[in-house]
Amino acid sequence: MPDNSEHHRVVIIGSGPAGLTAAIYTARADLSPLVIEGIQPGGQLTITTEVENYPGFPEGIMGPKLMDDFRRQAERFGTSFITDAVSKVELGERPFRITIGKRSILGDVVIISTGATAKLLDLESVNRMMGHGISACATCDGWFFRDKEIVVIGGGDSACEEADYLTKFASKVTIIHRRDELRASKIMQQKVFDNPKIDFLWNHVVVDFIGTETEGLQGVKVKNTKTGVESVVKPQGAFFAIGHKPNTELFTGQLELDSVGYIITEPGSTKTNIPGVFACGDVQDSIYRQAVTAAGSGCMAAIDAQKFLAEQGG
Repeated sequence: MPDNSEHHRVVIIGSGPAGLTAAIYTARADLSPLVIEGIQPGGQLTITTEVENYPGFPEGIMGPKLMDDFRRQAERFGTSFITDAVSKVELGERPFRITIGKRSILGDVVIISTGATAKLLDLESVNRMMGHGISACATCDGWFFRDKEIVVIGGGDSACEEADYLTKFASKVTIIHRRDELRASKIMQQKVFDNPKIDFLWNHVVVDFIGTETEGLQGVKVKNTKTGVESVVKPQGAFFAIGHKPNTELFTGQLELDSVGYIITEPGSTKTNIPGVFACGDVQDSIYRQAVTAAGSGCMAAIDAQKFLAEQGG
């Protein structure tokens, strides 16, 4: 039977800063890239508040607006898009095959920029209460908690950013952290320490959430990491900010991953262990995880892909 798969020279899986930068560069190189956006086009920045550290925006810019601008720029140079999730990838031979439902895509090169997903606690109450007082997206749900008390779980930059943003709505925000000092950058620490609406619950971990889908969050059960004593705090909302997990399930057994699941790339490049497959952004960056570094690695992936195609005579 004839193969009715669509064929593209460059297929980019993921549409955050890394994927869309790779699209801009490969499109400008006349490679007509296809971006498979996933079910959350734009990546993590679409659920982020104001971005103040991306160069070129001295007054800051909202995350969704920044990603919309990325997308329009990529589209301007000839990038095409599929807004759906990849169900299977086959990287055993070129051209590589990407399956989206019943749709089959062939790519001479594949650039992976699937990013990472927010981590949650493995508790039954989290699954039951998510969207009913528990959230992992301050931008999406912060306004629900106007003039209410909320907690933010975490101690890094994300936790501090979420807590600071949520004070625009909440009457009080308490950061719950398992240690006695924050892991966030000094500037972010100072920002939350200086905010009079932010309090801290040091040396505590969350062990359960109390409430129902109809009544909402009634309490958060916490345990002191030093004494083991459990107690209950009673906010009306809880937000997770405890890190991210790389979205690499599709590539397990095909690409070389580290112990956490990040794609391993050659030092100084975006090359994976499979020639013609490149990875960029948070899916392979466990250290920096910034929009600007993701965009930079997207540029690297595009250039690496161009060189590979040129060497292959394609």
